[in-house]
Amino acid sequence: MSRVPGNRASTVLRGPGRGNAPRLPDNTAADHITATQLALAQLPEQARRRVLVRSDSGGGSHEFLAWLTRPGRRLAYSVGFTITDEAQQAIMKIPAGAWTPACDGNGQVRDGAWVAELTGLPGLTGWPKGMRVIIRKERPHPGAQLRFTDIGGHRFTAFATDARTGQLADLELRHRRRARCEDRIRCAKDTGLPNMPLHGFEQNQIWCEIVALACELLAWMAMLALTGPARRWEPKRLRLRPF
Repeated sequence: MSRVPGNRASTVLRGPGRGNAPRLPDNTAADHITATQLALAQLPEQARRRVLVRSDSGGGSHEFLAWLTRPGRRLAYSVGFTITDEAQQAIMKIPAGAWTPACDGNGQVRDGAWVAELTGLPGLTGWPKGMRVIIRKERPHPGAQLRFTDIGGHRFTAFATDARTGQLADLELRHRRRARCEDRIRCAKDTGLPNMPLHGFEQNQIWCEIVALACELLAWMAMLALTGPARRWEPKRLRLRPF
């Protein structure tokens, strides 16, 4: 598990747990809860008062959201939401005027993408009170293959959040920026994660722990010691320049 430095924490699931944390099956609510606990443990106590937890649709489960929204936790969430048959039918009923332009990574209007809030969705019983479901609709990139779940030639994705304020496009961009965890995974691979150089499982588990520690040191170094474009340098460039 790795934490992305910044004012708010985002959980990233990978590999074996840290320390004495139990090894759990992938893609379970217990796995997401354990990763979140490990991320929160790395934050100074004063920084745990308001944390945004972001996840893909694997975190969009009743158990995980129930844990996040337990009274006293003060955790906000933005998690992927699976589009069910009921949701698909509800999407088709969204008026054309309800769709607003989505934003690109620079906060500018993105051509060919829109967002809307899916209110009154059937089957939301059992989900946390105040949960909002926001839909993104976009035209696929040239050459992209449509999926059988795509509607009317558009690709749809959804996420759930407890945010009470904010423009839909801003909330959707905030959620989509969780994809920086893919950057961390790429950095981990450049730091030795794909290589299992030892014979025993426990030995390679220690190797993964060393890789995780190196990734965290690089992330904190970028935040505390580097400025400007250098804060986004990845391991290969760091080796050629400051190292």
